[in-house]
Amino acid sequence: MGNWVVNHWFPAVVIVTWLGLNVFLFVYYFLLFDRDKKFYYTRVLLGSALAWARASAKCLNFNSMLILLPVCRNLLSFLRGTCSCCRRTMRKQLDHNLTFHKLVAYTIALFTAVHIIAHLCNFEWYNDSQQAADRSLSSILSDLHQDEESNKWLNPIHTNSTTPAYVTFTTIPGLTGVIITVALILMVTSSMEFIRRSYFEVFWYTHHLFVIYFAGLVIHGIAGLVRGQTAESLNKHNPEHCAQDPTHWGKNNTLSHCEEPEFGSIPAESWQWVLTPILLYVFERVLRFWRSRQRVVITKAVVHPSKVLELQMHKKGFSMEVGQYIFINCPSISRLEWHPFTLTSAPEEDFFSVHIRAAGDWTENLIDTFQQQKPKTPRIEVDGPFGTASEDVFQYEVAMLVGAGIGVTPFASVLKSIWYKFQHADQRLKTKKAGQAVFNFDKDMDVVTGLKQKTSFGRPMWSNEFSAVATAHPRSVVGVFLCGPQALAKSLQKCCYQYSSLDPRKVKFYFNKENF
Repeated sequence: MGNWVVNHWFPAVVIVTWLGLNVFLFVYYFLLFDRDKKFYYTRVLLGSALAWARASAKCLNFNSMLILLPVCRNLLSFLRGTCSCCRRTMRKQLDHNLTFHKLVAYTIALFTAVHIIAHLCNFEWYNDSQQAADRSLSSILSDLHQDEESNKWLNPIHTNSTTPAYVTFTTIPGLTGVIITVALILMVTSSMEFIRRSYFEVFWYTHHLFVIYFAGLVIHGIAGLVRGQTAESLNKHNPEHCAQDPTHWGKNNTLSHCEEPEFGSIPAESWQWVLTPILLYVFERVLRFWRSRQRVVITKAVVHPSKVLELQMHKKGFSMEVGQYIFINCPSISRLEWHPFTLTSAPEEDFFSVHIRAAGDWTENLIDTFQQQKPKTPRIEVDGPFGTASEDVFQYEVAMLVGAGIGVTPFASVLKSIWYKFQHADQRLKTKKAGQAVFNFDKDMDVVTGLKQKTSFGRPMWSNEFSAVATAHPRSVVGVFLCGPQALAKSLQKCCYQYSSLDPRKVKFYFNKENF
């Protein structure tokens, strides 16, 4: 358990806090709408479905507020690189931004289902109350103020000929609810791993339905179909007393001190929850658009074996750190598609480069375009760079870099940077890492394993590797960095747990994985 805590105590705190806020919001608003006097008569018509619908709506607003923040890449890069309070433990949490984004999305889907089911029940019970002719309390409430031009009614279904389906597709809440739900279903289903990996274009285009989702969310509640008793009416009509004899309601009735209750809509609140993250995201997109329009000069383009395209580029004002990535767009292939690629150049070089492997229609088309060697080089647009886990490689006393396949690319940048530091170590010696590289660079045997041959072929025995590092670097904080498949991530994570200790006299392994 202690080994798990080393790597996950802060993410656990974040998740528990987020879950706690969801539970608090749901319970608080459920009890509010289930007990508040102003909704006494609304509960007569709708029962507990009112509380289920409103509590789930509050949680939907809360999570819709959060869903955009993990994909504001410039904000995350700012927090990672320049925020003074953003220490290593917090930066590790930033590496889980897409995991948190997915978790919030699934939570939105869950509360959407609860909200829809509750409102389907509400529409049915509104209709039953309107159809009833038994002069029961629900029937009387449904008939109140229906023939008046004033907006004081309680039941949104005003005639016996109106059906729940008609209300669903002709009212603002009903129609926007349908649109929001369809958009959400398409976004969630197209985000599944199989579709995202095999049909990235489907995922990319469908995910932009989030614009429709937020537009629908903002206007969803402005019609105010679900209502409660107004504060002025409560002063003249106490429902806990007056509900006992609804037949005597009325100003001119001398037998009753209860006036007819009047109702008003619940103000739309969704915009208050999502306005700030929407503005942040709009600023993010404007900034990324402005940066992407800056001219990119391709200084070198080479197609290596196994269909791997190397692009070396130059862009005015471009500044990077090791392990960062950029988004690339090729307008001749698609004006809207942007794909992430890790930078393989070092910050010390006067260019930046990427290596692109053929792994889908877009990358295949890009490589073919450069292979054809047309007279004019295709135009490339670049957005970034953005920070990743590998950016923190020099923040650890010891680093283990693990790359599989094209996943070696972020570590090419790291190794190049170490080499440049070594080259200039005699003049600068500005960092401990450069000095350490100089100290060990000319040794015949490997610094960590003690083997004379630095390169070994075949799959590593990870238990042996971790054991050797733990023995060679006691009391050290070791950063384990991976860019590779999930199966390998599980193996490395397991080793990090196994060989880490809370004891300050022993080694600690921190696992970091690239996520795009």
